[in-house]
Amino acid sequence: MLTAWFTTPVTVTPYEGESAYGATYGAQQTVMVRVNDGRKLVRNSAGDEVVSETTLYGPLEAAAAFAPESVVTVDGRPSRVITIARRRGRVSNVLDHVEVTVA
Repeated sequence: MLTAWFTTPVTVTPYEGESAYGATYGAQQTVMVRVNDGRKLVRNSAGDEVVSETTLYGPLEAAAAFAPESVVTVDGRPSRVITIARRRGRVSNVLDHVEVTVA
């Protein structure tokens, strides 16, 4: 497990869908992640190109919290999840993690 690598706490407010009154979100939770600031071009779930400002790496068990459109607060900066990718180690589960791009 890469737990020693995940050193930065972020607050995640998971997106749960739409209601008659707009977007609905679940309870906030804190997840320990690795933060990599830097711009890159990614595609969102609709296939549109979007500029990501930050990539987060976290424990695979936290993947459900990072649904697209969830709000992630990193160092006081709120951002929205663009994409999420589950990465699994080829030989063992030691390298399993989730990669999240936010803007």
